[in-house]
Amino acid sequence: MARILVIEDHAVNLALMTYLLKAFKHEVLSAADGEQGVAIACEQVPDLVICDIELPGMSGIDVAQALRADARTAEVPLLAVTASAMRGDRERLLAVGFDGYASKPIDPKAFPTWIEGYLRPAAGRSVAPLLLVVDDVASNLLFKRSCLVPLGFRVLTASRPDEALAMARYNRPDLIISDVGMPQGDGFAFIAQVKAVPALRDVPFIFITSTHRDAASERRALALGAHRYLTRPIAPELLVAEVRACLPMP
Repeated sequence: MARILVIEDHAVNLALMTYLLKAFKHEVLSAADGEQGVAIACEQVPDLVICDIELPGMSGIDVAQALRADARTAEVPLLAVTASAMRGDRERLLAVGFDGYASKPIDPKAFPTWIEGYLRPAAGRSVAPLLLVVDDVASNLLFKRSCLVPLGFRVLTASRPDEALAMARYNRPDLIISDVGMPQGDGFAFIAQVKAVPALRDVPFIFITSTHRDAASERRALALGAHRYLTRPIAPELLVAEVRACLPMP
């Protein structure tokens, strides 16, 4: 359980986020404006802050700058939510101190998982690479998490491509690892959907499959923009090496 501060002036949005966070056993603090939010954050030092950008008076940008300037809250993960997303917003928000960014309306299915990705402590202000792993088989998801989380990677998991795409829209991953053959949609359609989103077009993509092992499937995957096409079973050290090779240089 984490203590999470939500700074949001819209009562309906605040109620929705509070409900979702409490459903996952988190303690929720709330503030209806930026000044109150900064005061609560400095006094309570929550594990994470979720802040609307369009606040009355003190804006979300001002809140981020104030929290990053205070030693008590400088390292607290800070997430932005906004109803008026525009091109370049993600880069602008990261530059002023936010660690992640999501557009409204809040997706109840993706929101809790998005939050979980930021609750693990990070060294200093650096944020570990965020990996999105997609597979309909729970044991495959568990295997990948067991290989990657101990090495410091943040890992989000999804069992369906549509769920994964919603997560990626909320929180742009540094890399996507996906199965090919899934009951709720194949990986080839999924990568095409990812590449069709301008903000996700450059995200590295790795396929891992046990069913589509033929050369034609590999050629198709690479033509669609995949960086790697791997087959199971895969050794943990090879998985880690391929992930590191595909991640953008810092």
